Amino acid sequence: MYMTSRRRFLRCGAAMAATMAAGTWSSIGYANGSSAQVLIRVGVVHVAPVAEIGWTKQHSIAVEALQARFGDRIQISVVDNVFDPQHAEEVFRELAENGNHLIFGTSYVHGAAMHSVAPQFPNVIFEQASGIASLENLGTFDARYYEGGYVAGVAAGHMTQSGKVGFIASFPVPDIINSANALLLGAQRVRPDATCEAVFLETWFDLEKEAETANALMAQGCDVIYSMTGTAASVHAVGERGAWSIGYASDMTDFAAGRQLTAIVLDWSSVYEQAAQAVVAGDWQPQQRWSGLATGVITMAPYNTAIPAEVRAELEQSEGDIASGALHPFAGELRDQQGEVRVAAGEVLAEADIRAMNWFVEGMIGTVD
Repeated sequence: MYMTSRRRFLRCGAAMAATMAAGTWSSIGYANGSSAQVLIRVGVVHVAPVAEIGWTKQHSIAVEALQARFGDRIQISVVDNVFDPQHAEEVFRELAENGNHLIFGTSYVHGAAMHSVAPQFPNVIFEQASGIASLENLGTFDARYYEGGYVAGVAAGHMTQSGKVGFIASFPVPDIINSANALLLGAQRVRPDATCEAVFLETWFDLEKEAETANALMAQGCDVIYSMTGTAASVHAVGERGAWSIGYASDMTDFAAGRQLTAIVLDWSSVYEQAAQAVVAGDWQPQQRWSGLATGVITMAPYNTAIPAEVRAELEQSEGDIASGALHPFAGELRDQQGEVRVAAGEVLAEADIRAMNWFVEGMIGTVD
């Protein structure tokens, strides 16, 4: 079993390593070969090749859900591995010129290109993942990653022996900073003395660096590590060393040597389907959607059976309480690393402040600079 998982890990890494290659086109749809039945044409631009797990894989699952929802009535054109802004602008323009009614960009790095192209095609609808600004024909969608991070943090608080948690991510942007903070706050609910060391890799993809960072954190005593990265490299390294891992985007159980506590899984299917249905109905409006546990855009991967049953029940209760609003990860009192009160007792951090978070809570080790 472990050797199979290792082969799958290496195969996944090889696929992701292809990110330096040129983007490729493919089309799905026209199930019966008749263009007359097509109701909507959709373009999807992936920021990386579709691997077995990870960010782009979850968007590809949403594409599959879209195909299943509309069947013969949809044509979907997919372009993968579009990262360079200039290349992205060319791809979005070509998709618009080719008659697509709805075009998805799957990364914040597509933002500049989409904002440039969308005004040139006012009759085409655009949707951007991780976007921060909308236009008349451009909507955005994102996930409340911090909600899953908090629940995972509670699991970490119960399972850590050292009280030291590690966090690995790409860049210190607000969505990642608030996820790191939520992880520690969840752990501190169980162990008030818990700390979390955060390391930003300053890259979106580096298998070797991810694994090296995981090993360095474990050498410093971190025995639970959340990897908010694009691959399973750190999850794999953590599993090999016998520490506990927390996955991101996809369920990474198969790569974790039995040591994944859970993963924050992203499911964009409802977002894709709702946007397409609105375009078909003619009532699409630009929105800035921010969804989480309540809508199923975020789900928690199955909890490791090594977690005691009563703790698993607590984690499930926390999921439900966050979804219902009974529990908020950023309820006060919250202090920053310098001890300054950022959220008073009885108050909750405003959504705008969560989305712009550029500070660490007390107990975080590292900087956001």
